[in-house]
Parts: sequence; C-alpha cells; structure tokens
Amino acid sequence: MMVGMVSEEATTAATRTTRPTAAPGPAPGADGPRRSGTHAWRARLLVLGIVLAALNLRPAITSLGALLEEVRTGLGMSGSVAGVLTSVPPLCFAVFGVMAPRLARRFGPGAVVCAGMAAITAGLLIRPYAGSTPAFLAASALALMGIAVSNVLMPVIVKRWFPDRVGSMTGLYSMALALGTSAAAAVTVPVTDALGGNWQTGLAVWAALAAAAVLPWLPFVRDRRAASDQGPAREQGHAREGAPALRITRSRTAWALAVFFGLQATGAYITMGWMAQIFRDAGVPAGTAGVLLAVTMVMGVPLAFVIPRVATRLPHQGPIALALGVCGLIGYAGLYFAPAAGAWAWALLLGISNCAFPLALTMVGMRARTGAGVAQLSAFAQSTGYLISIPGPLLVGVLYQHSGGWGLPIALMAALMVPQMVVGVLAGRDRTVEDEAARQP
Repeated sequence: MMVGMVSEEATTAATRTTRPTAAPGPAPGADGPRRSGTHAWRARLLVLGIVLAALNLRPAITSLGALLEEVRTGLGMSGSVAGVLTSVPPLCFAVFGVMAPRLARRFGPGAVVCAGMAAITAGLLIRPYAGSTPAFLAASALALMGIAVSNVLMPVIVKRWFPDRVGSMTGLYSMALALGTSAAAAVTVPVTDALGGNWQTGLAVWAALAAAAVLPWLPFVRDRRAASDQGPAREQGHAREGAPALRITRSRTAWALAVFFGLQATGAYITMGWMAQIFRDAGVPAGTAGVLLAVTMVMGVPLAFVIPRVATRLPHQGPIALALGVCGLIGYAGLYFAPAAGAWAWALLLGISNCAFPLALTMVGMRARTGAGVAQLSAFAQSTGYLISIPGPLLVGVLYQHSGGWGLPIALMAALMVPQMVVGVLAGRDRTVEDEAARQP
C-alpha cells in the first residue's frame, strides 16, 4: 500500500519535471530520468521517515503508563507527583508545539523532525537511569519536546510533499501513530519481564525505535524548503509562504479546530487513564480490563487510515465528526448503565469515537492553502487544544474520589462530547484560514 502511493506520486512528479526541449540530445534525455529517479527515491525515504516518526510519537507516554507503579516505587515518587506526571504530556505538547513553525522556517521542517527524533531518543535513554524524580521529569520533558515539534510538523510535511495525497498520507501517519500507541501499551510489560524484570530496561528499550527514526530524516536536514525540487507550482507556493505570518487568531475555523482538537484529546487521555479502572470497578477482571483498553486503542489502527481518505473526498467533514460523537455518546451511556454486561461493545464504540484525532489532523491539512498556513494552523490548533485537554483527566479523578463512583465522571465525559460535535461541524466547513484572517478587520 505504501509503495503504491509513493509510486503514484513519483509518476506524477516525473511528469511534471520532464519537459520537451527544442533540440533534443543525450544530455537532457539523461537528466530527466535522473531527476525523476532522485525524486522517487526521496519520496520513498520520506514515507519511511513519516511512518517511523509516527510510531515514536506515543510510546514515551504509554510505556510509562504500563510501568508507572514500578517507576513510583523505584524513585520513591508520591501519588500526587505521579498524578502530575500524567498531565505533563499535554502541557509539553502545548508549550513546545508553539515553537515548531518558527524552527521550521529557520532550519527546515525535515531538520526539525530529525532533531525531534534525536531528542526522543536521548530522553528515553536518559530518564530510566536519571536516579531522581526531578531528573526523570526533565528527561521526560526532553522526549516530549521532540514529540511536540514533530506532532505539529507532520501535517506540514504531508501538505508540502504530497499535496494530492493528503488523505492517504495522513491516514498512513495516523495509523502508524495508533499502532505505536497500542504496541507500547501492550508489549512493554512482557518485554520488561523478558529482559529480567527491570523497569529501567523496559523503558529504555524504546529508545532503539526512536534512534531508527532519526536515520531516514538525515538526507532532509539541509533541505530548507523540503519541496523545492517539485516544480514552479511549488516555488510559487513557497513565495506565498514567505509572506508575513497570517493572524491565525482571526479565523473562526482555526478556533473551532483548536477546540475540537482539545476536546478529542481530553476524551483520549481520559480513556487511556481511567477506562480500565472503570471496568475493574464494575467487576471486570484486571486482565480483561487491560485487554478492553487495548481493543479501544487498536481500533485506531485501521480507522486512522480509512477516515482521512474519506474526509478528503467530502466537501464538509462535519458529518464524520457527528458520527464519531454519536459512537462516543452510546459508549458512555453503556458505561453508565451496564459497564460489565456490554463491556466489549462499549470498548469498540469508544475506540471508534477516539478516531476524531486523525480527522482533526486531516482537517488541519485541508483548512489552509499553503505549507506556512498549515504550519501556523497546526501549531495553534494543537498547542491550544492540548492546553484545553490538561484539566480533563484530573477533573475525572477528583469527581471519582469525591462522589465515590463513576456516575458523575461518565456524565462529564458524555457532556463534553456534545460541544466536540458542534465545533467539529464548524471546523469541517469548506473554507481556509487564510481567507478568514484576511476578511477580519
């Protein structure tokens, strides 16, 4: 599937770069295949880089969740500090994600993603052996910084290199991200046991995957434009990108997309942090509750590829946001009324609902015309969205502790799904942030 997409893109690129000349000769004839061949090679390498980068954007979080009890014991970490630790990822995504567009303009998006993968590698390698809670948090923040800038720039790279394949490439990237998320949650404990039961080794092993992701990006480190060899149309696009930065906060679509991103992230972090406990408190065995959570997360693997492809074929993505929201409402209603009896159905429905994430990424690529616009919109939507998502998991824990049950927390989760559906419809309208920002006084 991946090779097919690249081959098709490479064929299109070859058609663009091969032009007739007035006096055909051996030199032009030889140059055309070399240029098209070089572009095809770079495109394939870039697809590999995108997939490997996506695989590394969540294991730093979910591998820690799988071994959190062992980490707390090993570092003497209090329960309150461990609670704060679960809120560090969205905070880092919000703070460091804002830096990504400026870094990309100065060094090129390929160089920034390459540095991001190196930061993830270093952070994952250092933090298990940090020896203290502050040092552990600092090393985690280093890895999360690399994740944050890569999060923001992935839609930018897809838009620049694969403008005619935004849906399929976003789907491939989202599918790899979901696969990395679920794989780290599922295999971290077995891998730790196989390596002798040492939690430090079990966390550090994920640095190897991050190190592998650095390699495909090395050829793009010196490529400031990331798409400068793709013909006059791209060069005109880059000329537009050299214009002053648009005032993204003037766009209603940008705000709608930011709120949509934040609410779907809230639901995802609540699900990852609390859903297994909801099932366990309902009488589901601990092992089965873990499998149910894994099922919810694995649902994102196939759907993350399908949803972006469907979204790019529709003039309005609001109906998809509504359909995902309805699945979430039914899933939460099931958790409220019959959490154990219909556990598998609720896990499947909530897994479908959590696929609002690839939809949000796809809309980021569709709601701006230029690479610079996508960079600004991606940074704004993700940074603002992750800030919005920070209180959610903490509030669920507070409500659970003070009410003594899951009724109020589940009601809160269902209530948040309603505004998510509303802003999803607003963000899905066929318009661009550049046009909206220009119209505002």
